[in-house]
Amino acid sequence: MFNTTVKNLLNEALEERSDLFLIDFTISNDQSINIIIDGDNGVRVEDCMFISRAIEHNIDREEHDFSLEVASNGATAPLVLPRQFVKNIGRTLDVRTKTESIEAALINASNEGIELSWKAREQKPVGKGKVTVQKNAKIAYNDIVEAKVMIKF
Repeated sequence: MFNTTVKNLLNEALEERSDLFLIDFTISNDQSINIIIDGDNGVRVEDCMFISRAIEHNIDREEHDFSLEVASNGATAPLVLPRQFVKNIGRTLDVRTKTESIEAALINASNEGIELSWKAREQKPVGKGKVTVQKNAKIAYNDIVEAKVMIKF
């Protein structure tokens, strides 16, 4: 009953704020609630507070003893949902598949997968030396083992 109430309150809050979306949601046996959110325009402290209040202010503390943590996905956390890839178009990703690892610009994201673009040094077709070539790859989401945004300073 408690789990259902929390989930319903969370869903209502996310419906009200369609720019925010759920990454992870857990309730442990000791009623510790952990919620990880992301947003189309990033996540501010106020966004976490909004979700927290939507839950906390609608559950009676006299009836339920619980702890609640709402956090953003974090800059170094792997991307897991297509919506996260869409919001990161134009950024450099480190994408690991079962067969290779690619550091490349994310140039497109759809419901099926992503498209990457990068430059690579390859052996010249004729003669000695190497030449820089532009590479592109389309990768389906189910072929991605892990994808992270590369933070550049």
